[in-house]
Amino acid sequence: MERITAVARGKVQGVGYRQFISDCARRMGIHGEVMNLPDGSVRIVVEGHPSALADFICFAHAEESPLIRVENLAVKKEPATGEFRGFFVHW
Repeated sequence: MERITAVARGKVQGVGYRQFISDCARRMGIHGEVMNLPDGSVRIVVEGHPSALADFICFAHAEESPLIRVENLAVKKEPATGEFRGFFVHW
C-alpha cells in the first residue's frame, strides 16, 4: 500500500472536479478524501496499491472533461497510514 497527496490547480473548483475524483477513486477501489482549499486548488489524499494509484493520477488530470482544467497536479508519495475506510468528499 502507498499514499499519495496531490494538489490540483487550475479550473478545479465549481466544475465537478471533486465528484469526478470521487467517482474515479471508488471505481478503482482507492480510499481517501478530496477537498477544496481556500486558494482555489483541490487537495486529494489517496491510499491503495501503487499500480492503482499510478492509474488514478493519470485520470486525475481530467483531460477528457470539457469543464475541468487541471493546469498543475503536484504529487507527493508517502507510506500508507490505513486511516481511510472508503472515499470521502468534503464540501
